[in-house]
Amino acid sequence: MAKQSQLCYLILFAELICLQILAPKCSAEKTQEMLDSFMGFLRGRPTIQVTEQTRQQNSSFPVETPDEVVKMVQKSINDSRRQLSYLSCGTGNPIDDCWRCEPNWQMNRQRLADCAIGFGRDAIGGKNGRYYVVTDSSDEDAVNPKPGTLRHAVIQDEPLWIIFQSDMVIQLKEELIMNSFKTIDGRGADVHIAHGACITIQFVTNIIIHGVSIHDCFQAGNAMVRNTPEHYGWRTVSDGDGISIFGGRYIWIDHCSLSNCKDGLIDAIMGSTAITISNNYFTHHDKVMLLGHSDSYVGDAIMQVTIAFNYFGEGLMQRMPRCRHGYFHIVNNHYAHWEMYAIGGSANPTINSEGNRFIAPDNANAKQVTKRLNAVDEEWMRWNWRSAGDLMVNGAFFVPSGAGAGNNYALASSVGAKSAFLVKTITEDAGVLQSRTHSSRSDDNTGRMSVSAAPMSILSAAHSHQIIYFFLCALCYVLIAFGHNFGFNC
Repeated sequence: MAKQSQLCYLILFAELICLQILAPKCSAEKTQEMLDSFMGFLRGRPTIQVTEQTRQQNSSFPVETPDEVVKMVQKSINDSRRQLSYLSCGTGNPIDDCWRCEPNWQMNRQRLADCAIGFGRDAIGGKNGRYYVVTDSSDEDAVNPKPGTLRHAVIQDEPLWIIFQSDMVIQLKEELIMNSFKTIDGRGADVHIAHGACITIQFVTNIIIHGVSIHDCFQAGNAMVRNTPEHYGWRTVSDGDGISIFGGRYIWIDHCSLSNCKDGLIDAIMGSTAITISNNYFTHHDKVMLLGHSDSYVGDAIMQVTIAFNYFGEGLMQRMPRCRHGYFHIVNNHYAHWEMYAIGGSANPTINSEGNRFIAPDNANAKQVTKRLNAVDEEWMRWNWRSAGDLMVNGAFFVPSGAGAGNNYALASSVGAKSAFLVKTITEDAGVLQSRTHSSRSDDNTGRMSVSAAPMSILSAAHSHQIIYFFLCALCYVLIAFGHNFGFNC
């Protein structure tokens, strides 16, 4: 009887732990997910997690993947220098886990188009189009671009998946004006667009820009520039943005590194919407990101932008982002540095901040994450700005406002937020993926460290948590079942 009583106490204790602590983790669906993850680990390859449904395909897109293009793609990838495969997957970042878990990702580059999340999730870029290999880094003539150049690729009318034969620095004479249904895919090469004009996405749709370093962008203009095979026209002086989105829709900018441009690093204005800005690494810039043309331009009220899994690093001042009018979901970003403020806005934008990690500067006057502009207190206090599950470090604080209208925040919600405590892992590989299997970041205001760390174990932090919960749940089930099966009346 004494042994039975002791076992009863053990079973009751197990039931208490399961019901109060582990119940949310031990549903049948969750347990199966954890089991699949654990079995994937035992096989030496984490399971692929595709979090978005494959978009509907347009049968009118041309499909052409010549064997010689595949050979050129394979040749252009030096695996000894640029291993982007599954050693860094399984981190809980749904975009990376969608394609990086596949060691032969380069054999199906266009799968990337199925991995977008957020408001820009339907951006398909050049999916189902043929591959265009950029072989020439020059940009000698903006009206009659040479075949094999990036400018010649982006102006074509057909969908194209644009890749690069080798490392290159592209110094643009004039703005690179993109046509619709294009993907610029820098994976496997070290591609810089720098020291000249940069990218303009104007009144076009379905653009993906992935894996490109964009920096030191200048103003250009007062010149003729071609934007389609049939049309070119006069361009006035540009602002000098890294990426300028002007009336664009279905845009996805992922795993780019941006710094030190004349105006903004990424600006979206004039009715642009359905945009996701994810996994990017921002450094050394003043006005990082402007979303909305002006307080008076109400056409931006339709704007919906997701800003997810980005790393805001050293040397940044403000506008991460600065919003107007629309709906903005800022989720699971790592804010390691700002001098003035992180998130700002005017003209009644709806800002939904979830699961971010904010590390305030040491300056006592710059601890506030938020900044309202061009409005008195009575006005901005009605704007819907909220912070949910954000992690505040070094005295950072977010000033919320508004009545919290559910409909407004529904329009500013685009992807499920993960715990802010996982943000360091999720954003570890933000920016261009090159010449490293695992990068090291500092955990203070200095941003990213320049040294490379040892390769990351396949057993990532996310998988470790899942495996621990799996065994705890299994133990609970065994103890409870044991008691019930043997008929103990506890």
